[in-house]
Amino acid sequence: MKKIIATVLAVASTLAVFAGCSNGQQSGKKFTVGFDAEFPPMGFVDDNGNYVGFDLDLAAEAAKRLDMEFVAQPIAWDSKDQELASGNIDCIWNGFTISGREDKYTWTEAYMENDQVVVVRNGSDITSLDDLAGKKVVVQKDSSGLAALEENEELTSTFAELVQVDSYLNAMVELEASNVDAIVMDEIVARYEIQTSGKDFVVLDEAVAGEEYGVGFLLGNTELRDKVQAVLEEMAADGTLAAISNKWFGSDVTVIGK
Repeated sequence: MKKIIATVLAVASTLAVFAGCSNGQQSGKKFTVGFDAEFPPMGFVDDNGNYVGFDLDLAAEAAKRLDMEFVAQPIAWDSKDQELASGNIDCIWNGFTISGREDKYTWTEAYMENDQVVVVRNGSDITSLDDLAGKKVVVQKDSSGLAALEENEELTSTFAELVQVDSYLNAMVELEASNVDAIVMDEIVARYEIQTSGKDFVVLDEAVAGEEYGVGFLLGNTELRDKVQAVLEEMAADGTLAAISNKWFGSDVTVIGK
């Protein structure tokens, strides 16, 4: 009996050691990317329930080159700072605007440029920023679009109302239902959604603000940032960035090394 007990304890102990090693190895190799799952084409859920997108393709390729396990982690956009600080995610990679956030995160260099634009229904009497006076405008919570508007009080003070919603897809629903008059949002997302959904919207020529996209890490996490920056430069040099961009946009919209 003593021998049996001793054997069982030894086996249990061995399994625990292996389990501990296994878990440690897995957690050490994971590259968990936080993203907004309603932000096409950067990151979203496709018709089959899979997480897909331009930024997710970039992140997956970066993880592969770093010999890490890629994990796409959807997050509430207005909770991104808590997710990063708690260690639930390693970075935010999802059309994440550097402008105005330079000192809040440790950033890669910009890999893409973008504008904050105004989207209206086709046939709207809104054709310029001045025409937003007296109108109801919607924007995503805690977004760079909201930040751009908050920095332009001369413009926002003319609005009848500024409405905040959880996602830009919800904003488009509000615009389509005529509950609001305009959306301020990322041009990349706006044009992709209009093209793929067939929504009868147009993008005004006049932008609210220009910006750049980067990968944001917890402030001070230069070690992982440097590794990701190195593989992004490698991907730019060997044509991988251009190939992924062409897949999603039909052209190379990336800016690394240019």
